[in-house]
Amino acid sequence: MAFNHFPSFLALTLLIVLLSFGAHTSLVKARNLQEIPKLPKPELPSFPEIPTIPELPKLPPLPEIPTLPKPELQAIPTLPNDLPFPFFSPPHATTNP
Repeated sequence: MAFNHFPSFLALTLLIVLLSFGAHTSLVKARNLQEIPKLPKPELPSFPEIPTIPELPKLPPLPEIPTLPKPELQAIPTLPNDLPFPFFSPPHATTNP
């Protein structure tokens, strides 16, 4: 029974939202249309000259980094391909003896 009145409530709510949005928009436009007096630009005081950064002395070149010998890496052992595929059963399938 209550669902029969839902479309009318929806239409009424939509109408209220649209009217309030229109009223708010017209108020904002009216506020923005008011004349704003133009003020004269104030004259800024003269700023003192900014001191420049003194040049930094040149640094001596860095010493060369000696190259280290490359370590001998061991080969990774390979596994045979004929191993059976591991079967992992889910935890709930295991039985405790």
